[in-house]
Amino acid sequence: MNNQGSFSAASRTSVLQLMAESELDLLVVGGGITGAGIALDAITRGIKVGVLEKNDFGSGTSSRSTKLIHGGLRYLKQGDFKLVQEVGRERAILYKNAPHLVIPAPMLLPVYKGGTYGYLASSIGLYIYDWLAGVARKERRKMLSRKEVMEKEPLLKKDGLKGGGLYYEYRTDDARLTLDIMKTASQRGALAVNYTEAKKFIYENGRAVGVEVHDRISGRRLSIRAKHIVNAAGPWADQVRDMDGSLKGKRLFLTKGVHLVVDYHRLPVHQAAYFDTPDGRMVFVIPRGDITYVGTTDTAYSDSVDQPRTTQEDRDYLIRAVNAMFPAIKLKQQDIKSHWAGLRPLIYEEGKGPSELSRKDEIFISDSKLITIAGGKLTGFRKMAEKVVNLVAAQLSTETGIIYPACTTDQITITGGEKKEGMSFTEWKQEMLIMGVTQGISGKTMQEWIDTYGSNALKILEYLPEAQYHNVPTNLQWLFAQLLYSVKEEMTVTASDFLRLRSGWSYFQLNKAEKYRNMVEKMLNDLLDLDSQQQDMQLELLNQMFNNIHELPTSDKMLQKVSS
Repeated sequence: MNNQGSFSAASRTSVLQLMAESELDLLVVGGGITGAGIALDAITRGIKVGVLEKNDFGSGTSSRSTKLIHGGLRYLKQGDFKLVQEVGRERAILYKNAPHLVIPAPMLLPVYKGGTYGYLASSIGLYIYDWLAGVARKERRKMLSRKEVMEKEPLLKKDGLKGGGLYYEYRTDDARLTLDIMKTASQRGALAVNYTEAKKFIYENGRAVGVEVHDRISGRRLSIRAKHIVNAAGPWADQVRDMDGSLKGKRLFLTKGVHLVVDYHRLPVHQAAYFDTPDGRMVFVIPRGDITYVGTTDTAYSDSVDQPRTTQEDRDYLIRAVNAMFPAIKLKQQDIKSHWAGLRPLIYEEGKGPSELSRKDEIFISDSKLITIAGGKLTGFRKMAEKVVNLVAAQLSTETGIIYPACTTDQITITGGEKKEGMSFTEWKQEMLIMGVTQGISGKTMQEWIDTYGSNALKILEYLPEAQYHNVPTNLQWLFAQLLYSVKEEMTVTASDFLRLRSGWSYFQLNKAEKYRNMVEKMLNDLLDLDSQQQDMQLELLNQMFNNIHELPTSDKMLQKVSS
């Protein structure tokens, strides 16, 4: 069922055409982590599946998280032992299947007098967490004295410090994880297209049997039919239910989470930490290469789902939290290099505040048989997908008599996570680095490619001769090869998507994003053969992205006034 090459920008039209030509078994609306997980699970079981994403893959919540594959420590506090157990298992599976994107990161949990966690409670809690989550022996929690905590992190506030715990979380790149899972599904035969919006459901005898779609790149409109339709639109899920006329009963409650990025030298923490804020919440501070990021906020949100923004209020809240825990740092507004804001699509529960709402997922089935999957967390995407595909497979079996196999996505290596036989992934990364340097790529660039793309970094090297063929200056051939790979193998159609979602530069290397933005735009215009109108759209999207980074509205209320 392999349809290699169908994940290029040039193949978008033909993939859409394929979807429109014959009825799918399953059509998924939403190309975030949940939609990608459903596509991979369905195609692996032999279910003919298509995915529509109205923006770019992973452009919503799936690229705006804390970028951790959580073990679920906070769920332990809420007494949700089953969830801790499940996410612990899922984390181990992801670490095995996507070693290029799931990186163990020691996390310090300082314990203060009057804080969220007492010393004894932390010790017992982390022990239970390790046991429930099935944490490997070498990564099990270690309790630290006050002196040991200060040695580990000298910048911490000393006043009231009693000690701490050291445990493990796993760092990831959520946007890349989403994309690589979608690519893996595509390689196995799933049909997935970005910038294609579901505009209207098609009904027969009261049942949703298809969707009228709008290709936002070409302007074409098509009808796509499917035996079953799943709404995996994340924060947009209620809008899709509304389009189906089935927005009743349980609804989403959106909360906003903001993260700030500073240069590492302005917040030079020795390892990641999870700490109390003055108002009793907890936030993470996470070092990542040349930067440190901090988050998150958790506030009720009712503004534009398409454009959640970091506000001055959000920024100031997190700066105060950092300065309270790391008093010598004295972080200021001008230290903030970049930031991101994302929306959590939680399920509303009467009388509960944003931080108290459960992160559990739920499935709703409407009268028209539209299946909606809502809620959930990044770490739990595979189990969410399994639940949905089990349901669809059972319904298809009843209708067709075909018996579909059980879920096996726990055994699938995600593209980029492949390694040379007989080698550990760490050894393989070292060998790839040497291969890149041998071909004239700087060690720093090759290392970045390996960290971003895993074993697919070698595919970027294969595009270097084309850079020479196109007479690209020697000092820019690496950029051309990376961009060409992104267009031909990652369905990249805008410069802003390359800078934010494919490379992560706008988050973690803003100077690099700004340095190369014009060059990326020009190269992409040539590679995609864009007309003047499309070029204007590229420029507008780029300007919007950078303006959103540099200009913050005062508050969400202020944003509401501007947009109304």
